[in-house]
Parts: sequence; structure tokens; C-alpha cells
Amino acid sequence: MRDIRCQAKKAGQLQTAIRHFLKVTDSYWPGLFHCYDDPDLPRTNNDLEQLFGSTRHHERRCTGRKAASPSLVLRGSVRIVAGLETRRRRFQGKELAPANLETWQTLRVALEKRRHSRTLRQRFRRDPEGYLHQLEALLLKRTLPP
Repeated sequence: MRDIRCQAKKAGQLQTAIRHFLKVTDSYWPGLFHCYDDPDLPRTNNDLEQLFGSTRHHERRCTGRKAASPSLVLRGSVRIVAGLETRRRRFQGKELAPANLETWQTLRVALEKRRHSRTLRQRFRRDPEGYLHQLEALLLKRTLPP
């Protein structure tokens, strides 16, 4: 930033724009470029987009699909992180065991709920008549006196 300040005086017509850039940058300075402090973070949005784009490309290539597979949508919070991390380094078998069994079980339950709700949504598409008859029977069963 010091270099930009020094060169601003020689910038001519751009001097006003450079001053504005320096003012805005100074106001957001703490943590503005934190990606440069951590070597494991992508440096820019372009790097991040490339990272997720390559994940999408590999997913499509492995499955033969033109679009993302439904499992990537359902389990993306786990699969994307796992896919990105396995590109960085190899894991030993003992590292793959969950560190906290309760957290792992909670995550599994949440993923299963998402899968189950998605499965239920597809029932109507497969057999609209049967689905509506089932709903009607359930409604009548609840409203009729015993």
C-alpha cells in the first residue's frame, strides 16, 4: 500500500481514483486480504470459482451426467469438502474414523432427513393419482370419528 501512496502523486488524472481506493481500502483494512495470511485459502474469488468448477467437472465426469448429480446436492456439505481435501493430501485409514462419534451421527441423521424428504417429493411425480388417493385416505381417516 505504501508503494501505491508514493505513486499516487505521479498518477495525474488517476490521482482522485487512487485516493478513493486508498480511503476505502484503509477503512476495511483489518482482515480485508486475510486469504494471503492462510496458505490453504484460495487467493481470489477466481481461484475459489475454479476450485468448485473443477469439483463440478470431476463430478460430471465420474457420473456421466451433464448436470450435478442429486447426491451432490443432498450430500454436498460432506462430499465437496471431502473431495477438495483429498486433492490436497492422502489420508490414512485411521484418519478417516470420526473424531467425535456424536457429531458424526448427528450429521448422518441430518443427511438422511434431507434424502428422505427428497424421496417423498418424488412420489407425486411418479404416481400423482396414487399419491392424491393416499393423502385423501389419510385426511378422511383423521377427520372421521372413531
